[in-house]
Amino acid sequence: MSNIYCGKLLNVENGRVLEDILINIDTKSEKIISVVKANSRDISKTTLNLSDHFCLPGLIDMHTHISEKSSAVMSDFLNRSQDQQLVIARVNAAITLQAGFTSIRDLGVYIAWTDKRLRDEINQGLTKGPRIQVSGYYLTIPGGGGDIDIPGYSGEVPDHIRLGVTKGVDEFRQRAENAVAGGADLLKMIASGAVLAYGSLPGSPEMNQDEITAVVEVGHQSGVKVTAHAHGAESIKQAILAGVDSIEHASLIDNEGINLAKAEGVALSMDIYNGDYINTVGAAENWPEEFLRKNRETTDLQRENFTKAHKAGVIIVYGTDAGVYPHGDNAKQFAYMVDWGMTNLEAIQSATIAAAKVMGWEDQVGIIKQGYFADLVAVRDNPLLNIQALENIDVVIKGGKLYQNN
Repeated sequence: MSNIYCGKLLNVENGRVLEDILINIDTKSEKIISVVKANSRDISKTTLNLSDHFCLPGLIDMHTHISEKSSAVMSDFLNRSQDQQLVIARVNAAITLQAGFTSIRDLGVYIAWTDKRLRDEINQGLTKGPRIQVSGYYLTIPGGGGDIDIPGYSGEVPDHIRLGVTKGVDEFRQRAENAVAGGADLLKMIASGAVLAYGSLPGSPEMNQDEITAVVEVGHQSGVKVTAHAHGAESIKQAILAGVDSIEHASLIDNEGINLAKAEGVALSMDIYNGDYINTVGAAENWPEEFLRKNRETTDLQRENFTKAHKAGVIIVYGTDAGVYPHGDNAKQFAYMVDWGMTNLEAIQSATIAAAKVMGWEDQVGIIKQGYFADLVAVRDNPLLNIQALENIDVVIKGGKLYQNN
């Protein structure tokens, strides 16, 4: 479409609500030509009239597992091909886009490179989905939070599931280099233990300082961002000192870690919604008691530390761990972020302008502005007054193309 009329539009840079705005789009580049005040003549010639809607930038989820679906049955991955996993990924991508998330990071898939194939299909116009930065596979120690280590399983684990499983500085450096060479947009390492992994303790370090530093060096020398899964306080501080761009989960971060994150400008991506999903649906579906116990031990602490980090002025971006809970419910976390201390605007900024900057896409997405991709969503209610309006997206536009219109 060549232009869109918005009755109201949120400027996420300053929080101002603009009225009667015309967005002109170059359909070839998929970018915004201009954002101007509309007149009655403009409105009559508009390709898409959203006079009764509130428009804002397309949303960004910084922590998804787009190729996977909500399940605690780890053995499924041992018996599934990449082609079969890709079928699941395509469905998830379409659902995520329809929910208003026009850009995401995919932070690991057990069946390596499924996310890369999905990304390439979307970029070629073969599959509907958001813009994706992919990590390809987890960088993790044997038996760690990114490995598949199932109690009692004596069979062979396919090689494509363990491409990033290793130990030692040189070995981690090589696996990271392989990921970049293979097409990863960013690197994801499992620095501490995990909740949804057998025998892994969230608060305990799994990678050491030198291994973490080696991965960061490879990423930054190659021009890609690096993020670290780190629940535990020690691993969080090690990752920040190594120079990571963001920390995933940060559940058990301490005051020293909060101060360090603020001083170094490291963003926290704290998935404070899905603990409730695991506690309810996970329990109902008989997820392993070990997983449920570790979730109970970390959920409330993570939310309390979210509040502390936010009050301290740490950068917080919107990351939900989608795939642990069903894709498409990504926006449910907004209300939690507000309940735990953010204003509605701050929560929206975490999923737009702040997220785009941490991705390195701050000149492409996250703002409705000249020169940026024409990615936007529209809702009926004002999300500055009702943050849950974002759970009911009426219209989704990505690159000037209409993908959802209720």
